[in-house]
Amino acid sequence: MTNKERYAAWADAIGNVPLTMQPWWMDAVCAGKEWDVLIAEDKEGKILGAMPYLLRKRHHQRYILMPQMTQTGGIWVDPSITDNHWEISQVCKDLQEQLKALKISYYYQQYPIGSVAAKAMESLGFKLRERKTYRIDFLSDFEQVVASFHKNKKRQIQKAATLTADQQLGVEDFYRFHTHCMRAQRKQILYTREFLLVLQRKAARLGQCTILSIRNMDGEVCAAAFLVWDKTTMYYLIPCYDPAYKDSGAGALLVLEALKIARQKQLAFDFEGSMDAGTAKHYSQFGSTPTTYYSVEKFYNPLFRIALWIQKLREWRFR
Repeated sequence: MTNKERYAAWADAIGNVPLTMQPWWMDAVCAGKEWDVLIAEDKEGKILGAMPYLLRKRHHQRYILMPQMTQTGGIWVDPSITDNHWEISQVCKDLQEQLKALKISYYYQQYPIGSVAAKAMESLGFKLRERKTYRIDFLSDFEQVVASFHKNKKRQIQKAATLTADQQLGVEDFYRFHTHCMRAQRKQILYTREFLLVLQRKAARLGQCTILSIRNMDGEVCAAAFLVWDKTTMYYLIPCYDPAYKDSGAGALLVLEALKIARQKQLAFDFEGSMDAGTAKHYSQFGSTPTTYYSVEKFYNPLFRIALWIQKLREWRFR
C-alpha cells in the first residue's frame, strides 16, 4: 500500500482532517503535478501524523510549496496524541528527517489554525510567520451576526434591495464571469479553466461546493463566489465582482447570502484570509474575527533565496 493510500484510509478513519488536506482535494489542486505524503508512525505501524505535500521541480531545484487555492496544509497529527507534547515533537522530528531525505532546496507550507505541530517545527529550525484569516465561528444567532456588520456594509446591503441571489450559475459561466471581472480591472485570472473544472467536479461529487451568484433585475450577474466546505467550515474560496456594479451593493449581498448558506448547513464561515490590508478591512467589516495561523518555512539551499526573490519581483512588476 502506498503512502497516499495509507493516508486516505487514515484521514477517512479519524474524520477531522481539514478540507484542504483531504486526499481528494490534493488530487484536484495538484492535477498534472506531483504530490505525495510523508508519514510518521509508532513501532506497531500506527500512523501518528502525516504531511501531504506538493513537490515542484525547476532548474534542477526541488522544492515544496502550497498548491493553488489551498490555504492550509503541513502536518496533521492523530487526535489521540494532540495533548502529548513529547509525542508531537517526535512526530515532527520524524517528518523533518524525511523532508531532509527528499533533498529539497526549499520548504514552505501554511499550517492549519490551532496546529499543534507548527511550534514543534520551529524548535527544529523552521521559520514561523503569522498569517491571518477572518472567521465567523457561530452563525446560529444570525440577527446578531448581521447587527455586528459595519455600518458601511449595512448601507451597501440596503442598496442591493433590487438584486437577487441564486445558485444556478454553471461552473463554465462562473469561470467566464471571473475572467471578465479580472480583465475589467486590467488583471489576469490566476487559475485555469481546467483547474476549476477538476476541483468543482470532485467537490460536487461529495456535495461540498456550490456557486453563488448575485443578479440584477435584468438577470445579469453582478458578483459570484465559489464556496466549498468540510464537516465544520465553509470557505469563501473564489469571490469575484464586476467593477461595473461596484456601487450596487452586490459584493456585500454576496457575503450575506454566503453566510446564510453556511448557517443553513450549521457551519462556521472562513473568508480564506488575506495578507492584503484592503481585503482584510473588507472582511473584518462583516463582524468576522481575525484568526492566526502560521506559515512554516526552511531554506535547505541558501541560493534558493535569490530565486525566490526574483520570482516575487516578477510578480510585483506584473500586478
